[in-house]
Amino acid sequence: MFKADLPGLKEEEVKVEIEEDDRVLQISSERDFEEEKNDSWHRVQRSSGRFTRRFRLPENTKMYEVKASMENGILTVTVPKESSC
Repeated sequence: MFKADLPGLKEEEVKVEIEEDDRVLQISSERDFEEEKNDSWHRVQRSSGRFTRRFRLPENTKMYEVKASMENGILTVTVPKESSC
């Protein structure tokens, strides 16, 4: 199971992909630049820009049963494995 904190992003803004040939899980998105400022101060609360994270999956991964869900800014990707005898 993979969990990622993605505050401020909506489910439709996050891309979860599986590269079957290489057994790689890829999570990517882009966050717009946010800032607040006035004449006396300037503040940026979060990093902005694109991000991508890649994870190699084990040989016994059930590639067609990977599921992803997002709730309250937390992405959860469940990667089931073949049972070992």
